[in-house]
Amino acid sequence: MDDSDEDQRLPHHRNPKQFVSLDKLAELGVLSWRLDADNYETDEELKKIREARGYSYMDFCEVCPEKLPNYDEKIKNFFEEHLHTDEEIRYCVAGSGYFDVRDRNDSWIRVWVKKGGMIVLPAGIYHRFTLDTSNYIKAMRLFIGDPIWTPYNRPHDELPARKEYLDAFLQQGSADRAVDAAA
Repeated sequence: MDDSDEDQRLPHHRNPKQFVSLDKLAELGVLSWRLDADNYETDEELKKIREARGYSYMDFCEVCPEKLPNYDEKIKNFFEEHLHTDEEIRYCVAGSGYFDVRDRNDSWIRVWVKKGGMIVLPAGIYHRFTLDTSNYIKAMRLFIGDPIWTPYNRPHDELPARKEYLDAFLQQGSADRAVDAAA
């Protein structure tokens, strides 16, 4: 993505446009699925993913000016570069938004998550979130065990989760490691 200071809700493509494959995202530990958002209550594929990955907690978050208390403050906080000590799992059941993640060169990759898209950001990856110009997303939030939402704004390279992320995905030679989306 480009480095402009324009509205964060815009696509921010480089010129010329450069797209990143799902395989390249997987090399960074970012996993994704396309699911049936209209039938998430009965979706067998979602059920299999939750069981396989141990996602026992679930709730929903609607992000838009009309539904999120302290919207301006929260959307600013979401867009501050940070990491978490646990995976961040979001399943978009309505609307859309952008997750920005850092690549091996510390450049931003913008991932547009739309209705039906499920994304898993690994613990320790620096990232941020913003809405797109639709100004609305309804996301299912999934967690292993009790939910932990603590963001650690950059820099927090001393955290064990960050060190583990670097060892698993960014250190020399790690590009040859396979990522199994069903693990």
